[in-house]
Amino acid sequence: MNLSPRRHRLAAAASLALLACAAHAQTSDPAAPTSPAPVIERSAPPKPAARPRVAAAKPASEPDALAQPSALTADLFYEILMGELTTRTGDPGSGYALVLDAARRLRDGKLFQRAVEIALQSRSGDAALAAAQAWQEALPTSRDARRIELQILIALNRISETVEPLRAEVAATSQIERPLLMAVIARNYSRAADKKLAASVVEQALVDELKSPTTGGLAWATVGRLRLNAGDASGALEAARKGQEVDPASDAPAALALELIDPGQPLAEPIVTRFLNNNPKASPDLRVAYARVLVENRRFNDASTQLQAVTTSRPDLAEPWLLLGSLQMQAKQDAAAEASIKRFIELSGSQANKDTDAADRKRSVAQAYFALSQLAERRKDYAAAERWLSRVDGADEMVAAQTRRAALLARQGKLPQAREVIRNLPERTAEDKKQKFLAEVQLLRDAKQYQAAYDMLAQASAASPNDSDLVYDQAMVAEKLNRLDDMERLLRRLIELKPESQNAYNALGYSFADRKIRLDEARTLIQKAVQLAPEDPFIADSLGWVEFRLGNTDEAIRVLEAAYKTRPDPEIGAHFGEVLWSVGQKDRAVTIWKEALLSDAENETLQETLKRLRVKP
Repeated sequence: MNLSPRRHRLAAAASLALLACAAHAQTSDPAAPTSPAPVIERSAPPKPAARPRVAAAKPASEPDALAQPSALTADLFYEILMGELTTRTGDPGSGYALVLDAARRLRDGKLFQRAVEIALQSRSGDAALAAAQAWQEALPTSRDARRIELQILIALNRISETVEPLRAEVAATSQIERPLLMAVIARNYSRAADKKLAASVVEQALVDELKSPTTGGLAWATVGRLRLNAGDASGALEAARKGQEVDPASDAPAALALELIDPGQPLAEPIVTRFLNNNPKASPDLRVAYARVLVENRRFNDASTQLQAVTTSRPDLAEPWLLLGSLQMQAKQDAAAEASIKRFIELSGSQANKDTDAADRKRSVAQAYFALSQLAERRKDYAAAERWLSRVDGADEMVAAQTRRAALLARQGKLPQAREVIRNLPERTAEDKKQKFLAEVQLLRDAKQYQAAYDMLAQASAASPNDSDLVYDQAMVAEKLNRLDDMERLLRRLIELKPESQNAYNALGYSFADRKIRLDEARTLIQKAVQLAPEDPFIADSLGWVEFRLGNTDEAIRVLEAAYKTRPDPEIGAHFGEVLWSVGQKDRAVTIWKEALLSDAENETLQETLKRLRVKP
């Protein structure tokens, strides 16, 4: 049957649209990338029919005998075409029905996938599920069908129905692909609305894998992550323990336990250390991650031990050298720190470290330059400190480098030049302008130019009276000028502006305690700060100090010891040592003060304490 020119153009355009849809279906869904593209074979001319049909063209030079029979008849082609057209013209329900019918008749995975897409585009989850299940019924061995069915069931929160398809998917996955599959399972099921049910269903589906010595560690870690996602930390810890029992060589339970390390979970860390001790060739990533957790918990010596183990076993890796150098800097092991950080810079561009994101690598190298500049500044080699800063590039890093350069100039007595460096920094936003202002004020404070700093802050605060940062900084400078009434007025103003400001309550309460005045009010203020920031060791230091002033020495020792253990800061050490000294524990006090001096020998509170007590540790 000959088509009219208009109808011919419509059919040609629709055919192009159909081919485009087929290509789209092949590439648009990352969950199903492996099925072959649909094949449309040439067929013999069709018999006349009651509705227009399109026959595949045959090259003029090809004899009729070469034409092959095809499952895709003109009727089916027309049905697919009309399904696409009706979908695109605003009737996805009819288009879905036509494409799904063609998929069933052709048993073609890509057409089933297209039916799923049409249903999802029209936000019909049930229709998408029906298409996926029809696909699974027509092609029982199709993993693409099963994966999409699983995704849709999870999205519809029909979690209980996923046990069997998930079990089948796991069974069909090779051992080498299991780690990736488990990561996908944890990610997909973590999105379920009922997170406890999701963890339970995955555990049911993985029942065989949980018992296997080769897959048990990974499977239990997957269940544990879902339990943790459901808020069941103790259940996650139990999963990590069971996983390590079944498969001691798997790092997955240890990686899960690493996320659970907390003072409230004392049994988590032994799972990590047991794995690392029994598997000396374990991935260095886990050991580095463990070192980071130790740093977060202020266990610097333990962190250094882990990093030294990594740099010994894998000296070609860059990142551990920078972390180790940072800890050595903190411990005042300057020569070792400089060697470690230079080693990091040497390795950072090597082939072994190319997998690191380029932006992250650039930031890390800038951090290394800053550290080397700080080490040079410690030994008062300001020229070397400047040279390291000059190697920093990048817009964000450049601002930090210029701020450090200004601090170097101020340290050398070149305060006017330092202030000029700060003033020449770019101002891209209002926040940039404010940070420049505060950086200049800090230069004045570091140089003990308190009156100039106070005047700058007073002028800025007059222009922006509700800026809580300016009010707080002005109060702190007022304290340095011994303008204590101004300090109290400003801190009470800050409490009015920002009732949740723990720093305001803490600063005012500490000021009273340090001057031995209004001690009951001081305790009330500091206790309010503790309520707002219960984990802050500096606020705990203030509470310990006011308890000491009130004569509650035992309570003061308890609070200060905990604060110093959490954060061995020299000011906390000064207070802790003085309370110990007052009760006759002089040897212990001297030990604390020696540690504090190693951390910062110039700390004002520490120096004032030692001078007043006439102690030379």
